[in-house]
Amino acid sequence: MTIDQIVFLIVLAVALVLLITEWIRLDLTGALIIVALAAAGLLAPDDALSGFSSEPAILLASMFVLSGGLRQTGLTERLGRWIGRWSGDSVGRATLVIMPSVALMAAFSHHLMVTSMMLPVILSLNRTHDLPASRLMMPMAFAASLGTTVTVIAAPAFLVARSLLAREGHEVGIFAIAPIGLVLTLLGTVYVLALGRWLLPSRPGAAADQDRFRLERYYTEMVVLEDSSHLGRPMRELQEACEERFEVVEWLRRGRSLRQPWDERLLEPNDVLLVRTSPDELTALEEQGGLALRAVVQYGEVLPEEDGDVSERERLVQAVVGPDSELVGRELGTVDFLSRFGVVVVGLWRKRGFLRRELSKVRLRAGDLLVLWGDQKALDRLADSSSFLLLVPLSAQERRLGKSGVAAGIMAASVLAAATGLVPVSIAFLAGAAAMVVSGCLTARQAYSSVDVRIFVFVAGAIPLGLAMEQTGTAALIAGGLSESLADWSDVWVLFALFMTAALLTQILSDTATTVLLGPVALGLAGLLGVSATAAVFSVALGAVAAFLTPIGHHGNLLVYEPGDYRFHDFVRVGTPLTILLGLAAAWLATLLWPAG
Repeated sequence: MTIDQIVFLIVLAVALVLLITEWIRLDLTGALIIVALAAAGLLAPDDALSGFSSEPAILLASMFVLSGGLRQTGLTERLGRWIGRWSGDSVGRATLVIMPSVALMAAFSHHLMVTSMMLPVILSLNRTHDLPASRLMMPMAFAASLGTTVTVIAAPAFLVARSLLAREGHEVGIFAIAPIGLVLTLLGTVYVLALGRWLLPSRPGAAADQDRFRLERYYTEMVVLEDSSHLGRPMRELQEACEERFEVVEWLRRGRSLRQPWDERLLEPNDVLLVRTSPDELTALEEQGGLALRAVVQYGEVLPEEDGDVSERERLVQAVVGPDSELVGRELGTVDFLSRFGVVVVGLWRKRGFLRRELSKVRLRAGDLLVLWGDQKALDRLADSSSFLLLVPLSAQERRLGKSGVAAGIMAASVLAAATGLVPVSIAFLAGAAAMVVSGCLTARQAYSSVDVRIFVFVAGAIPLGLAMEQTGTAALIAGGLSESLADWSDVWVLFALFMTAALLTQILSDTATTVLLGPVALGLAGLLGVSATAAVFSVALGAVAAFLTPIGHHGNLLVYEPGDYRFHDFVRVGTPLTILLGLAAAWLATLLWPAG
């Protein structure tokens, strides 16, 4: 063993300790890896920094922006609602709809975004159709991870594997692993359908999380403007057009409530609609054609533009009415918020109870959350008021729902350009990310905020670690030792061993770190044993991504752990047989897809 190999193993050991213990941030660990490799002379400075300009890093950032565009335009949320509607009232049908649909979305976007988007959908199925959340959330999280195995652009592990193979002269298209990924997704779905009723627990899900998602529904009032395109049209058309943005719960005309049914009644100027909506929609409701927030119209104001500076963007705030507040018991309309506090009430959230009256007649209760609008000076004064316990910015971003078709077209064009080889894969998706901003699907600020900087910097730091492993000969050294033990094994069992080793290691490391460490070893092992290099490296990446042995193996599992009311052993019981099944299938398919030699 050479000095360089010893130094590299020391750097690797320290990096593993930091990654496992998480004593410091993931991105800081990545930066320290770069510094250590360069300072120790294991890599030239240009090589140590090469991760930032590498194809995996560029693709990763581009995919974050593209996924952000799909989310900001409401496309992923709309797909989630469609999935909820088609899921029916049985666990079997819901599983059959949810798992393939989620996998398809995860193949072209970030799996955590898809998982978080589907959480409220499943909780809604739990409430409306009495479907146990625990029977659906774990399969949904598994499907999101399995969906990333369909393309090489959906998970950082595959981007690292593709980059490693490219350095060795092996070109890999974005759908190179699609045959394996589709089979694994099918196997996962069949496995859950066949054995889910015996393996999956039957629990309704955490009530606290249901309350948390209900916080997404605020009450506000909208007024029909004189030039509205909805004038003279039946309420049914408005509800159909806007059902994904808000729910109409009351219809007022000249101060009087209109009786239901409303379907065929025609809208008139100055009609007031009491609606329930999410924070994201609340910030953009004034853009709904011909409708405006009533409070804004009454006081002749305009909501601040999203592109303004920080103080402008934080002019919509949430304020909680305190238990000792003198506002408790008073009707909203009797409190002159504008002259007293310099703000306007544009929305209200209440934990219990369903409002069916105009906001001005609602009696305030302790714990009510008001959405207030005003300039920064007014909000500063409001913060000193004893009437409110808490004052925080409204956690929402402006949505561009009218751009959902454009966002879908940009994503499809990027995939098509990359798949056909018209342009390099990294350029195709970088162009798609730029097009999202240029077309107005999301702002430049939203594009930058959609990139998970921690993961980006870590990937940029982890890639040189794998490069140093190769250049110091450490990968070849480890591969040589393993080849003696695996010399008599068939190709399928060698690939299965690589898959399961990665599956075990990813329980304590990320899928990216696992692929960075084992990828070069798999490459060296393939050369010594005569196994296909592509099959060996992708077996490692597949094992790192499609490993469901514990809830700590993937962030998606952790995301559903509490809402699904799971126990640690639930994942072990369901995920261990599935992981072994997937490993055997992946190893066998890899030998068919990439034969030895």
